[in-house]
Amino acid sequence: MITKQKIRKVLVANRGEVATRIIRSCKELGIKTVAIYSEVDANGIWVKKADEAYMIPGDPIKAYLNFYKIVDLAKQTRCDAIHPGYGFLSENADFAEYCERKGLIFIGPKPEHIRLFGDKIASKRAMREVGVPVLPGTIEPITDIEEAKRIAKEIGFPVIIKAAFGGGGRGMRIVEREEDFEELFKSATVEAEKFFGKGDVFIEKYVKNPRHIEIQILADKYGNVIHLGERDCSIQRRHQKIIEIAPSPRLNPEVRRELFRVAVKSMFKLGYESAGTLEFLVDEDDNFYFIEMNTRLQVEHTITETITGVDIVQRMIRIAEGEKLSFLQEDINFRGYAIEFRINAEDPTKNFAPSPGKITSYYSPGGPGVRIDAAVYKDYIIPPYYDSMIAKLTVWALTWEQTVNRARRALEEFQVRGVPTNLPLLRQVVRDKDFMEGRFDTSYLDKKLPTFKLKPKDESPEDLAVVIAAAIAAYHRV
Repeated sequence: MITKQKIRKVLVANRGEVATRIIRSCKELGIKTVAIYSEVDANGIWVKKADEAYMIPGDPIKAYLNFYKIVDLAKQTRCDAIHPGYGFLSENADFAEYCERKGLIFIGPKPEHIRLFGDKIASKRAMREVGVPVLPGTIEPITDIEEAKRIAKEIGFPVIIKAAFGGGGRGMRIVEREEDFEELFKSATVEAEKFFGKGDVFIEKYVKNPRHIEIQILADKYGNVIHLGERDCSIQRRHQKIIEIAPSPRLNPEVRRELFRVAVKSMFKLGYESAGTLEFLVDEDDNFYFIEMNTRLQVEHTITETITGVDIVQRMIRIAEGEKLSFLQEDINFRGYAIEFRINAEDPTKNFAPSPGKITSYYSPGGPGVRIDAAVYKDYIIPPYYDSMIAKLTVWALTWEQTVNRARRALEEFQVRGVPTNLPLLRQVVRDKDFMEGRFDTSYLDKKLPTFKLKPKDESPEDLAVVIAAAIAAYHRV
């Protein structure tokens, strides 16, 4: 029997724009919120927006990873539930289990599903068993280099080596030739051990120049599963997404329908609950292969919300309360196109090195069809300890052409001074002919970067004033 429990107070176990995003959805539902923050995050916007906020002292990263302290705080502040956001503890099955053991609702999937899909090999096996196409590759984690080399030869080069217990491009190597395999296998396992605590990897066939398509699903506790369409996440740098689009402007309609079908069917068969995202590679012949599932809210959920009108965070909360989905598949209407741009504090002229520091001026765009998700402001100091993303710009319009035009206008309006950002790169992308015509795959940025001009388009008024003042002073000294 499914127990229903009304959530009245939520601890948001995260920081930055996603913490702010969750707090806003909670406020609309009449739910009180508790924020947490590290010592360096004392001036965070989410800290001010929550009903209560508490510092977790010590290491600025461990503050968001110590789930014993976080759960204790949730109990002390009489919270009913915890929302993990994305990153940090969001895909930690032990955290979800501990929440439940302490009588707290974990706003997300069941721990067993977090654990299953956190293991890329086990998840591929499970998806294969429920009829979802997966890439040829190893079924179990592998550490023996000679056995790995033999399997790679059987699959046929190129192959890709991936960390079995991680993501984000860490512990990942593409091997084009057999003679390079041993060196790249060793470096992949060392990196996997460093970032994820386990050096286990798996090997699979590498698909050249695919499109990266993901399907957003919602599933309640009663076996109801629906999809909210697809997102095209092909525009990536170092396996990190920087631009996401919904729907994909050039996806074959038959492939789209089949992706929806297998996504919904597989999640129904596995008894999945909450929000989740199935990620696929689509090759040049329109064959598609499951690569992984994210058992959490995605960074790019904004574009799905924009074209469907569904608040995914609120749906996660309602599902966690034990409510049925309040709409069926046929009630979801897809309208127009949306693009999300990740605004990162990184220097395009220095190989995109992270650029923490003080924001001296900040002007975000507005107008019809423009959404900003951010947690920064003028005089905010970007700490060096976290991901470099400082804001997300989402634009929407009825047609692809109108959406690209709106994106171009909004990116021109977006001004961040004091630290380098990737805005110059994003402005180049939306003026590129291939992007405007929807022609891109995962190799797009590798091909285009050498042709883009990545210096800031102009100087800030403050910089210009300093230059003029210096020139006047120099003139009077002559």
